[in-house]
Amino acid sequence: MKKRNSVRKLTYFCIILILALIMVYSGLRILESTVFYHGEEQKGVTAGKTITKDGVKYFPRQDITVVMLMGIDQPGPAEDSGSYNNPGLADVVMLAIFDEKEEQCSLLTINRDTMVEMPVLGLGGKQAGTDYAQLALAHTYGSGLEDSCENTRDTVSAFLGGVNIDYYISMRVDAVAMLNDAVGGVTVNVEEDFSEADISLPKGTVTLRGDQARAFVQSRQNVGDELNLSRIERQKQYMNGFADAFRESAKSGDSSFVLDTYNEIAPYLVSDLPVSNLTSMVERYIDYPLSRIISLEGENRLGEEFYEFYADEEKLEELRLNLFYAPK
Repeated sequence: MKKRNSVRKLTYFCIILILALIMVYSGLRILESTVFYHGEEQKGVTAGKTITKDGVKYFPRQDITVVMLMGIDQPGPAEDSGSYNNPGLADVVMLAIFDEKEEQCSLLTINRDTMVEMPVLGLGGKQAGTDYAQLALAHTYGSGLEDSCENTRDTVSAFLGGVNIDYYISMRVDAVAMLNDAVGGVTVNVEEDFSEADISLPKGTVTLRGDQARAFVQSRQNVGDELNLSRIERQKQYMNGFADAFRESAKSGDSSFVLDTYNEIAPYLVSDLPVSNLTSMVERYIDYPLSRIISLEGENRLGEEFYEFYADEEKLEELRLNLFYAPK
């Protein structure tokens, strides 16, 4: 019974967080010395400030844990670029919000084209100013490891008005195909024309294999309207399909597949989430359902070279108060 409960806990976290194509939490109680944990034990970046709106005071919530999930578009394992910048864009940025009051988990997706103010790192990795650019670029400042993840976390926190982001986890794009095939493929409905991006993806119901999964969740050029909003919708569909496939794999009785999958993709992960904190999170949030996947509202505009997304400030403020704050 104890072994069954342990597998159930690990399976739950896989379902919740692999959904975002970012990581596998499985096997960490055994693999405490793997490359998954790179940083020192720490939590959060900064506490949000009290907000007064329409005469009501709102305080930062202390009953939530926020994990930032990043999908990095660079192939190969996570490696130090040896410089203060790197080519890895954060194509996927999500916040997993574990809500102890409502006893549920929500995923907030943030468009990678969102125009934000971000720190610019100069020689030695020290901040040398700021830039107003697409969110995806925040990860390019730094070595591609912890400093790049922290720069992205600082950027997202500032964009949301200083909300506390407890931990981050990033995953390189090559791991998508590995995760996909580990669960026997993911079935999706291809609604856009992929003929120029990947001829093996016809319209209709397709069970994705290998690099098809990567193409489905990553491709944007020469696919449909080429907007990141459309890609986000495909990613949401893939998450739901992956969850179904993962549940079936978990029921198969093969107790090694979770651990084997983790071993395969561990070199592609970077995180500051210590194993001790993970253990307590599993215990605390084991029965929380994934209640919703939320996207920011806003407007896409074609800039000089690329699309830019501008968040609706009023909707953003409303969302920030609902997710991260509570009235007095």
